[in-house]
Amino acid sequence: MSEATKDAAKDATAPATTAGAAPAAAASITDRLRRPAPYLWLAGSVLLLLFPFYLDRFWLQAGLFAMAAAIGAIGLNLLTGSTGQLSMGHAFFLAVGAYSYCVLAGESSTENGHAITGLGLPTWLAAVLAVLLAGAAGGLFSPIAGRLSGAYLGIATLALIFIGQHVLFNAGSLTGGFNGRPVPPLSLFGFTFDDTEVVVAAVPFQSSEKLWYLGLAALLAGGLFARGVLRGRPGRALNAIRDHRIAAGVMGVPVARYRAGVFVLSSMYAGLAGVLLALVFQRTVPEYFGMILSLEYLAMIVIGGLGSVAGAVIGAAFVSLLPQVLTHYSDSLPLVSAPGTGGIAPGEASRYLYGAAVVAVVLFLPGGIARLKTPGEKKK
Repeated sequence: MSEATKDAAKDATAPATTAGAAPAAAASITDRLRRPAPYLWLAGSVLLLLFPFYLDRFWLQAGLFAMAAAIGAIGLNLLTGSTGQLSMGHAFFLAVGAYSYCVLAGESSTENGHAITGLGLPTWLAAVLAVLLAGAAGGLFSPIAGRLSGAYLGIATLALIFIGQHVLFNAGSLTGGFNGRPVPPLSLFGFTFDDTEVVVAAVPFQSSEKLWYLGLAALLAGGLFARGVLRGRPGRALNAIRDHRIAAGVMGVPVARYRAGVFVLSSMYAGLAGVLLALVFQRTVPEYFGMILSLEYLAMIVIGGLGSVAGAVIGAAFVSLLPQVLTHYSDSLPLVSAPGTGGIAPGEASRYLYGAAVVAVVLFLPGGIARLKTPGEKKK
């Protein structure tokens, strides 16, 4: 065959190849547009942005609690769900973040006859330093986390809860003791997230409305960062450590270093969640940061889905919103009533329900709620 014939043959086949690729690409785009998931995400995002204009303070605070819980759950899911490291001390690092912010941003004062220490730093700087201090606390514990695994690490982190509770109740000058201490409102770029009214589109914005967008931004940033970690090389290394530690070490993965590093990262997520919780509560109370809170975080990641950022958010929303919804509607729900009135208290009922949800997920849906397929999504 001559060169001219070969060139002609190439020219003849090239349009056919291009023509065949174009319909395939168009079909792929069409399939994506037919899936309901992108439209659901878009509608959900628009609703989240509009909620402060229509919801009352109760629902906004409930949503903020869910956002803070989701940030902390993402951090715990990086540690437990993706790396297989059981931690029972997550509440300790939330307390470090919350109280560090109060000490760094607050002013020295006297309350209930007790002197309370504060450094009076700019609140934005105090928030950043509080997250870093939570990470530093995780770094101090990371040598242990790098060498222990499974139940042994769980027992070791459990000690952090007892140590933290002892310090929170007895270091009155820093924590305020049993009654806690007030939380200074955050100021960022001259804008203060307090109860001073700011009218936007004829809607008065107070602390809950202002913090709503701050919480959304923090949750979005934390979720995107965690998703990038899990989809990149570090995520593959963490999954390898979780699935088979010895094989991961043989392949050249520095197991102890990765375990220690993800423990520090998880602690920083908890510190950020603690700062947001403190800003929403407007007062830190030591009793809140106890064993029950750590167990609730474990329930969040199991119900939502281990190793999944979306699962952490879904599980956090379920576990954190359930007791508040039951409390709000306790008058109209059977068997649920206000504490001390003879029925089941909303908090107790919520623990029964999400305990049952954990059992149901483990038995029937091991991947968690996040692994459920949407109606238009094909199984892989």
